Amino acid sequence: MSASPHTRTVVSCTLLVMALGVTVTACSSDGNPLSATPYDAADQITFEGAAGAKKKADPDKPLEVTADGDGRITDVSAADGAGRHVAGELSADGRRWHSTSPLAANAHYTVRVSTEDEDGAPGREVHTFDTGKPLSKKRLDVTFGPEKGKYGVGQPVTAELSMPVKDKAQRAIVERALKVTSTPSVEGNWHWVDDEKLHFRPKEYWPVNATIQARSNLEGIKVSDRLWGGRAKPLTLTTGDKVIAVTDASSHWMTVYKNGEEINSIPVTTGKPGFETRNGVKVVLGKEYFVRMRGTSIGIAEGSSESYDLPVYWATRVTWSGEYVHAAPWSVGSQGAANVSHGCTGMSTGNAAWFYENVRPGDLVKVVNSYGDTMEPFGNGFGDWNVPWKKWQSGSALLGGNPEGPKPEDAARLRPENV
Repeated sequence: MSASPHTRTVVSCTLLVMALGVTVTACSSDGNPLSATPYDAADQITFEGAAGAKKKADPDKPLEVTADGDGRITDVSAADGAGRHVAGELSADGRRWHSTSPLAANAHYTVRVSTEDEDGAPGREVHTFDTGKPLSKKRLDVTFGPEKGKYGVGQPVTAELSMPVKDKAQRAIVERALKVTSTPSVEGNWHWVDDEKLHFRPKEYWPVNATIQARSNLEGIKVSDRLWGGRAKPLTLTTGDKVIAVTDASSHWMTVYKNGEEINSIPVTTGKPGFETRNGVKVVLGKEYFVRMRGTSIGIAEGSSESYDLPVYWATRVTWSGEYVHAAPWSVGSQGAANVSHGCTGMSTGNAAWFYENVRPGDLVKVVNSYGDTMEPFGNGFGDWNVPWKKWQSGSALLGGNPEGPKPEDAARLRPENV
């Protein structure tokens, strides 16, 4: 009689040892199904939906696996050639498994199914299929930022989308596909700034000398009925030392720390009444050796007592609206004693040159004890670190929150300042 596909092989062995006249007797398996070689379960399962297509499958259709006869499904693993796994759900009776995450278009999938028969013997089946092109031609492209390079430990990773995504479920699909990893590893997550931009930051600052990589698995993934994920160029960043400059507006001094050690203490002047410097943490955006600063750029009329037009050197930018740390030789007499600027942090030319040479984009500038408002979280630079961690997490579509970013109409109300 020939063995059926479901027949389990019972392995036995006999070991005879002759030593000093002692005989050791035979041993055999206990018949545990887990010790059996998995049988071919092809006749026990049926692939439906996308997996059951004879030609290239429609990626809009879910992947379905059902058990036939008296057997049951114990596990299903499905992934495409890029290593993207398909999430799924198995019914309580083990009779049906279906995908719960979308399939990618133009992808090759391998599905591995584990089963067991009525006696508990394990079975295996491997199935492959290809998906075709999506019907829609709209693509959601992603651009990661900043540019590849070395940054300070405060630099957020950004992701700009080629078109807005408003629906929370669609945002979850997008966010799940955007991956950020770092070595050493850290806890962090994305925060939706608005419908077209996300920021990623860790709970704390990035580690010193870390390598950060951002990539997208969104290509070919269905976001909505008319929108599919497009390509994205991966990004690699590295961090340097942990540099934090703390400016105390009440004592008029800046203390600069490198990896927790104080490396300089500098007399400064910050914003005077009506032009108070923002409190909070700001991230260095860039450095400009020379900037021409005019009062008219922040709404000061020419000829007024507050009007100015000055050449400024060694300028380190911390907001897009014009707040810098820069050389202010005209206010040396007030530095360390009074606040006389229009919002910037001013210092001597020598100190400004030292600061300029010892910081890089991504380093941190923190202002305390100013009468100014707190730095905006978004829209005027990187105020990300002023958002408490729980509130930051609430801006993730995967963690169930809503973004707290400014509305588009708020952009015009961002207060500019310089000098």
